[in-house]
Amino acid sequence: MRIENGSGTLDAAGADLDGARVTLRGRWTADQGPAVERAAADIAAHGRGQAVVIDLSGVRRLDTLGAWVLERTRAEIEGAGSRLAYAGARPEHRILLGEMGLREAEPKAPDTRNPAVRMLDGLGRRVARGGAEVLAGIAFLGEVVAAAGRVARRPKTFRTAALVNQLEQVAFRGVPIIVLISFLVGGIVAQQGIFQLQRFGAQSFVVNLIGLLILRELGVLLTSIMVAGRSGSAFTAEIGSMRMREEVDALRVMGLDPIEILILPRILALVIGLPILSFLGSLAALAGGGFTAALYGGLTIDGFLARLQAAVSFHHFAVGLIKAPFMALTIGIIATIEGFAVEGSAESLGRHVTASVVKSIFMVIVLDGLFAVFFAAINF
Repeated sequence: MRIENGSGTLDAAGADLDGARVTLRGRWTADQGPAVERAAADIAAHGRGQAVVIDLSGVRRLDTLGAWVLERTRAEIEGAGSRLAYAGARPEHRILLGEMGLREAEPKAPDTRNPAVRMLDGLGRRVARGGAEVLAGIAFLGEVVAAAGRVARRPKTFRTAALVNQLEQVAFRGVPIIVLISFLVGGIVAQQGIFQLQRFGAQSFVVNLIGLLILRELGVLLTSIMVAGRSGSAFTAEIGSMRMREEVDALRVMGLDPIEILILPRILALVIGLPILSFLGSLAALAGGGFTAALYGGLTIDGFLARLQAAVSFHHFAVGLIKAPFMALTIGIIATIEGFAVEGSAESLGRHVTASVVKSIFMVIVLDGLFAVFFAAINF
C-alpha cells in the first residue's frame, strides 16, 4: 500500500504473521493536516487485527499535530485489541510523542457512604479548609509585619513612588464613586427613616438616626465594601498576572523581596486611604441625608446641622475611623494572598479575583460586627 501525503509518502509493506510495518515519510505537520488525517485513517484501518510497527526514520519533520494524530491512531488500534510500536524515531520525536500520549482518566470509585455521612464529611472538609486559610492569613500577616520591620530599619529601601502611585489608585481615583454612592445611600436611609417616623410625629429624630448610623457603622462599612470590590480585586488581578508571567519569581531571582516590593506599598496605601475615604463617604452620606430631610421632612439646613451637632459627638466619629485601618489591613491581606495563589491560567485568575472580593466583603462585615460588640461592651 502506498499513500501520498503532499510532500512525502507513506509506504506499508512486508505484512506477515507477526504483523505489519508502516513507513512514514515527509512532513507530518499542521500545514499537511488533511493529508496527515487521511494517512492516519489508512493506518488505523490497516492495523485492525494485527500488530503494527510504524517506522519514523523517513519523517523529515514532526510537530504537535502530527504527534497527536499518531498517538490518537495508536489509541484506536490498541483499543481494538491490537498493538502499535514506533521504530526509527529520533530522540526529539520520541519526546514529542511521549508528551502527546493519550492517557485515560482513572475512573472515580463510587461513593457508597450514607448521604448524611457525605454531608458531614463535606462540612468537615470545608471547616478544615477554612481553618487552614485563617492560619495561612495569620502567617502571611507575620511576613508582612517582618518585612515592614526590615524596611523600618532601612528606610531608603522603601518604594515611596509605589506608595504614592497606589494612594492615587486607591484613594484619589476612588473618591468620585464613593462620594456618589454614599450620598445616594444617605439620602435613601433618611427618606425611609422619615416615612416611618412621621407616623409618630418624630420625623426630626431622623437626624439622630442617620448621624449615629453613618458615623459609627454605615460610612466605614459601605466604603470598605466598595474598596474591597474596587481596589482589592485590582490587587489580586495585578499580582496574579505577575504570577502568571513569572515576574514574582524573577524578583526573587534578582534577590528582591516581593513582599517589600509589591505588598507593603499596597497595604500601606489601603491603611492610609481607607480612613480618608470613610471620612469623605460619611460626609457625603450626611449631606445626602440632610438634603432628603429638607426635601421630605421639612427640616432646614441650619436645623439639621444643629440637631446633628447635638445628636453626635466626637467619639461616634472616632468609632468609624478606628475601624477603618483594621478593615483596610484585612482587605489588603486577603487580596494579596489570593493574588499569590493564582496559577498559570486565566480561569485561575478569575476564580481568585472572585474569591478575593467575596472573602474581603465577608470578613469586613464580620469585623464590623466584632467591633460593634466590643464598643457596646465598653460603652463607647
